[in-house]
Amino acid sequence: MSKVEIYTQPGCPYCHQAVALLRDKKVAFTEIDAPRGTPARDEAVARSGGGRTVPQIFIDDRAIGGCTDLMALERSGQLDALLGAA
Repeated sequence: MSKVEIYTQPGCPYCHQAVALLRDKKVAFTEIDAPRGTPARDEAVARSGGGRTVPQIFIDDRAIGGCTDLMALERSGQLDALLGAA
């Protein structure tokens, strides 16, 4: 399985949706609490190449984007391969 990290913020519906998909797929992941103005949020922005929204999702240290991007990968059938499940 791939290393999956997701930067989230409390109360973010997109964060909850992305986390729910990963849990439904039984993917082990690290959730990093990254509210606006925190060092963790700054780290997410830097790692993602400037993405300022949450969630910011990384698979094997590759920035894949946010919830919309994660869902698009799932719909296209590409997510499982990225996760090492295919």
